[in-house]
Amino acid sequence: MPIDAAEYATALGQYAAGVCLLTVRDGIDDVGTTVSSVTSVSARPPLVAVGLTAAGYPAEVLEEVGSCALTVLAAPHAIVASRFASAGRPSARHLLEAVPWTRAPGSDAIVLAGGLTALDCRLDRLVEAGDHVLALLEVVEVLPGDPAAVPLLRHRGRYVDPTGAAAGRG
Repeated sequence: MPIDAAEYATALGQYAAGVCLLTVRDGIDDVGTTVSSVTSVSARPPLVAVGLTAAGYPAEVLEEVGSCALTVLAAPHAIVASRFASAGRPSARHLLEAVPWTRAPGSDAIVLAGGLTALDCRLDRLVEAGDHVLALLEVVEVLPGDPAAVPLLRHRGRYVDPTGAAAGRG
């Protein structure tokens, strides 16, 4: 019997996951997307896997450019995470007009200030996975973050802090 897509999404929404911002800089602009499917794959070499919509522009640009940055978001970044999760979003720089950021040294991609940490990455390969791709990323540099930052989580379709309270308010 086929699995109902809404039921499947609800079931997976029970799993609280950390939230990251993946950013790519191409020759013209900055592209970014919110991701909560990030996992460590290997320590030697240092690899992480990130799930991206296969038909999405961020996956296309990442494949073309070959490098990106991942910022592990803090609870106050909930509004930024929502902006980057919306379809049809404008340039990353426009979405970050009031948010401090820098650029990762290797990829030159945007890294948000106040994140828990950030990873400067090089694309190892894309692996087809249904309607998504798994981007296997080699971490070329770990960028320090705010050691006191509270993580942003995605749980039951909402952005929350580790206590389960709505994140990004107040």
